[in-house]
Amino acid sequence: MAQNIFKGLGVALITPFTVEGEVDYKALAGLVDYQIVNGANFLCILATTGETPCLTREEKDKITETVKQVNNGRVRILKYCGSNNTAAVVDEIRSTDWSGIDGILSICPYYNKPSQEGLYQHFKAIAETSPLPIVLYNVPGRTGINMKPSTTIRLARDFNNIIAIKEASGSLEQVDEIIKNKPDNFDVISGDDALTFSMIASGAAGVISVIGNALPKEFSRMIRLEFKGEYEPARKIHHMFTELYSLLFVDGNPAGVKALLNDMGMIENVLRLPLVPTTIKTKQKMAEIIKDLRI
Repeated sequence: MAQNIFKGLGVALITPFTVEGEVDYKALAGLVDYQIVNGANFLCILATTGETPCLTREEKDKITETVKQVNNGRVRILKYCGSNNTAAVVDEIRSTDWSGIDGILSICPYYNKPSQEGLYQHFKAIAETSPLPIVLYNVPGRTGINMKPSTTIRLARDFNNIIAIKEASGSLEQVDEIIKNKPDNFDVISGDDALTFSMIASGAAGVISVIGNALPKEFSRMIRLEFKGEYEPARKIHHMFTELYSLLFVDGNPAGVKALLNDMGMIENVLRLPLVPTTIKTKQKMAEIIKDLRI
């Protein structure tokens, strides 16, 4: 029976661009190394935070190769593969070279709003095709549909290669229900930085984080402290970031964390349309918080 291999701090990797709007592979390589040496346990590539809908197939392939080369086997890599077209996902899984990749992150179908049975059948088709472990991704704010705990648990019990869910419903009650009833080989992973402290306290195995792009050392320390049962020092770190959590997303993701990384001198503050950079006011406020925290 497959076990979840994606635990601790996972970073939802951004895609840096040059001022001309091209993928900045040099900055990407620097980011990957920065996150690994500062405590990231695994990398999640080519998902929402990576602005993947606005990347070409060639860019996605080159980003994958860049991440694999820089990582050089140091941490696990979870790669996104999802769509609202089940057949397209199955075909992509079959036609992709998965060497150097440790798992697949796949989102609930968006826009067409399937029933719970439709969600089950979608992920059943993926599970029966995938050569790698699968992490489900439930994010109703983006997809328009919430996968209920009963469906998640049904999938976890029926398919040994479905090993975890990135749960971003925003409902701690839903998280608790999954954790309470899940099989032993299945884990919940936080998909929301602001709820990570509470979710790990409830039994989640880690997070796929946005803030981890910029502050992996601090965020991974919070998680490690919680795993050791040292909740008070972990809570202090969590509270350090309370205001930053909301500022990172107020103008859309990854606009906030890209502004933060730009202030750190690591990337250009460039996104691809329809996304635009965060406002100057938000950028300045985040910079002030980081300065006050002396990070």
